[in-house]
Amino acid sequence: MELYTVNAGYFKLDGGAMFGVVPKSIWQKSNPADENNLCSWAMRCLLIVDEDRVILIDNGIGNKQDEKFLKHYYLHGEDTLEKSLASVGFTKDDITDVFLTHLHFDHCGGSIEKDSAGKLTLAFKNATYWSNRAHWEWAITPNDREKASFLKENILPIQESGQLKFIDEVDGVAFAENIKVRFAFGHTDAMMLPQISYKGKTIVYMADLLPSVGHIPLPYVMAYDMFPLKTLVEKKKFLQEAVDKDYILYLEHDPFNECCTLQETEKGIRVKDTFRLTDI
Repeated sequence: MELYTVNAGYFKLDGGAMFGVVPKSIWQKSNPADENNLCSWAMRCLLIVDEDRVILIDNGIGNKQDEKFLKHYYLHGEDTLEKSLASVGFTKDDITDVFLTHLHFDHCGGSIEKDSAGKLTLAFKNATYWSNRAHWEWAITPNDREKASFLKENILPIQESGQLKFIDEVDGVAFAENIKVRFAFGHTDAMMLPQISYKGKTIVYMADLLPSVGHIPLPYVMAYDMFPLKTLVEKKKFLQEAVDKDYILYLEHDPFNECCTLQETEKGIRVKDTFRLTDI
């Protein structure tokens, strides 16, 4: 098995929304905001090459949205999904599996692109797309608070293609020999977190359960979470497990850090080490 970091670029979100009840005077120390109170966030995907499977976990915002939509999120940086794949020797056509942690636009927008005629089409033509039935139903019939994050043009063409499959909603279900799936329900219903056995270590792709190192303290829960108290419970349980079992956390949105480990301190569980995936 080989793992590769695939950066799909950076975007900006409101710092207050990203840190919930935590005051700006505290969170800006780890994630400085610009003059509009916006912080920069990564869209850090993960490529897994496992025998004959080439698995891409999440795929960023993509580039098919119109200028009016994209101007709200200030896409920036030199990285794109295509360039990052090419840098490690792959193209979109090489991908056999697209694993979608959840269907918010910054995680699945790259799934679909527009062809020269403006028609929506699969970006990964040879891939099976993976979600789970509970989250899929949640996304296609969204609540009023979350519907701005679920864009039909990112979601429905996948189902119409016939290349969509569902993972059983059983915590710990196997996705591949060295990959199992954890479920979390606080950020959105039935978000999936891949847990990967790699070089004798356990790596967990954190998606939006823990967006960045700055979110490790327990009260640092996003205002975007649908069920913040559930996130708090899930996060507390996971962080203790990660300390006890020495997990490596792969951070999808942290603009500075790819991976980290955790440790117990007098203030609670905090970051121990930060490093790149290639350092493992």
